[in-house]
Amino acid sequence: MGRAERPIGVFDSGIGGLSVLEALRAELPHEDFVYVADSAHAPYGERDDTFVIARAHAIATHLQRAHHIKALVMACNTATAAAIEALRRAHPTLPIVGVEPALKPALAHSTTRRIAVLATRGTLESAKFRALLSSLATQAEFVCQACDGLADAIEHEDAPKIRSLCAYYLPATGRFGIKSGEIDTLVLGCTHYPFAGAQLRELIGPDVRLIDNGAAVAQQARRVVDELSLRSTPGHCLLLSTGDCAHLQQAALHWLGLEAPAQSLAI
Repeated sequence: MGRAERPIGVFDSGIGGLSVLEALRAELPHEDFVYVADSAHAPYGERDDTFVIARAHAIATHLQRAHHIKALVMACNTATAAAIEALRRAHPTLPIVGVEPALKPALAHSTTRRIAVLATRGTLESAKFRALLSSLATQAEFVCQACDGLADAIEHEDAPKIRSLCAYYLPATGRFGIKSGEIDTLVLGCTHYPFAGAQLRELIGPDVRLIDNGAAVAQQARRVVDELSLRSTPGHCLLLSTGDCAHLQQAALHWLGLEAPAQSLAI
């Protein structure tokens, strides 16, 4: 198999990375993708770094050996923060694209200079995120809120719990609106959170900007793949899960309109 024909690997702790996969498929419609949902070990956001790094290594190694991927997208903020540098050291010839909370895009949109960030505790406590936040601290006030349990509720499509947790965490960040002193931009710092977008929108109102990192990650992936060579035929997706395959398949159909069978992965 030539390099152009090789797929791009994508992984997350569960279904959250489907929000990134959607953006990737829009940006790179001719590429093949292999998506791994590590649902048997989700969510990563409440795991320690050692565990997350081990899972990232296991998945990256499998994707290289079994599927000969030409690039890897870590569609998980927590995994990126904990493991991307270790993965790059372990796989020096594999282009790896990570994700991070979209603070820089938020700055471009905010006029009140008050920005809320919802993320997992693992992401907010990581050195990588703290360095990013510190580099932008003079440009706006960032109010960061750890949302324990929200990714898990989204993973299990527990609508009442999603609404309850959104209603619990959002007020802790402050008042939303477009007037001076109000938070006018909300950053979704976990790839699961865009799937709670409707519930969040109800709580923050129509004028506040909601920002996730899917489009930015897809654009970076395009830059990486452009250097490797692009395919010219329509792409396909292979879905793999370490947990409930039916759940991943149903989520891909529901959120992306993607009709693809999911296969079990034991790693």
